[in-house]
Amino acid sequence: MNVFRLAGDMTHLASILILLLKIYATKSCSGISLKTQELYALVFLARYLDLFTNFISVYNTVMKLVFIGSSLAIVWCMRMHKMVKRSYNKELDTFRHYFLIAGCLMLALLVNEKFTFQEVLWAFSIYLEAVSMIPQLILLQRSGNVDNLTGQYVFLLGAYRALYILNWIYRYFTEPHFSRWIACVAGLVQTALYADFFYYYFISWKNNAKLQLPA
Repeated sequence: MNVFRLAGDMTHLASILILLLKIYATKSCSGISLKTQELYALVFLARYLDLFTNFISVYNTVMKLVFIGSSLAIVWCMRMHKMVKRSYNKELDTFRHYFLIAGCLMLALLVNEKFTFQEVLWAFSIYLEAVSMIPQLILLQRSGNVDNLTGQYVFLLGAYRALYILNWIYRYFTEPHFSRWIACVAGLVQTALYADFFYYYFISWKNNAKLQLPA
């Protein structure tokens, strides 16, 4: 494992911990898209189906369990927790995410590295992760103001993917048979989706002002 991969994993983990902190400390999920969280839960379930068949390392197994467990816990809180679900901005979270699911599934069936059950599901999870943040970004644009924890959560998720791009570049030059081109292309698309958010996040940090996104 190289330093970019480790930094990406830790940044991803930090984003999840910040979101869990926001939900459990404030008993609120205001500003958080349930649809994005459901998409991420589906991403991890599809990608880590090999959890019980392919053992790579203790670290790998623990991270898979953390990502699956935390994503399901967040969805449960937003749907079932009596206090948390009251703060859900349902009227702003209206993006039809099932179109993303259907489109990514079709793309995975057509474009994959090997036409097997696990490889198709892996490609599906990569494509879906690339667009999973769309409902969240739209919700933030509609609400305008972004609270501190939500802003940090989204920023860290974007930073995690940017670090993974550096990881893939490093592996391309150091591993003779590295060929995860699907992940590389999807990662570039995913990072590009954050470009607008990164810009306004930097402006708010530079001016020491509250993060606001244009409608």
